[in-house]
Amino acid sequence: MFKILLIEDDVTLFKEIKERLVQWSYDVYGIQDFNDVMRDYSEIKPDLVIIDIQLPKFDGFHWCRMIRSHSKVPIIFLSSRDHPTDMIMSMQLGADDFVQKPFHFDVLIAKIQAVLRRVYNYSMEQQTQLKVWNGATVDYIKGSIQNNHGEVELTKNEIYILKILLENMNQIVSRDELIRQLWDDERFVSDNTLTVNVNRLRKRLEEIAMGQYIETKVGQGYMAKDRNEMDD
Repeated sequence: MFKILLIEDDVTLFKEIKERLVQWSYDVYGIQDFNDVMRDYSEIKPDLVIIDIQLPKFDGFHWCRMIRSHSKVPIIFLSSRDHPTDMIMSMQLGADDFVQKPFHFDVLIAKIQAVLRRVYNYSMEQQTQLKVWNGATVDYIKGSIQNNHGEVELTKNEIYILKILLENMNQIVSRDELIRQLWDDERFVSDNTLTVNVNRLRKRLEEIAMGQYIETKVGQGYMAKDRNEMDD
């Protein structure tokens, strides 16, 4: 049974979401003290965090940063604000998905299932742990890539996007195909969500001088490039 930490200060909404998630056999926990969310997080050790942006004392972005400094646990943001920057900020901080309030519960459960399946089934079923790419070692299990310029850690979304692109080396992977593989059902995904995730992956790769190996094909998708093919 997966443990979900629901960081939501609206008591009515919290109870409603918890009741529905319990029906799906999830263990749902709330926050006792919104001044010290990390204490509850450390005690519960959840498999997934659902966090509202507007919270007492500190907002959800603050707690996302705190959680990300300790863990790669999947995070889904909730927001009642209709600001595109909220979704962009969430993804830049390492969130796995974003749900706009008000939402249909079927959409939320679909996103939860997709994230849990992607994160935990991927970790359990991954057979090839290491991939050598342009002189760098990609560790799918650890979620990192390392070369002589250093090492960067990637989020679950970032490492999975990279894995898909590397499995199709020097071939264009369409945006629709990436969305299907990442989120299972593209109807529930903003097209901008994929753009943010890919841009964030490229920025991380730039830290170790590898950003140029992920190419955007305008109107088509993305491609991971092998430098030997580029040299030819």
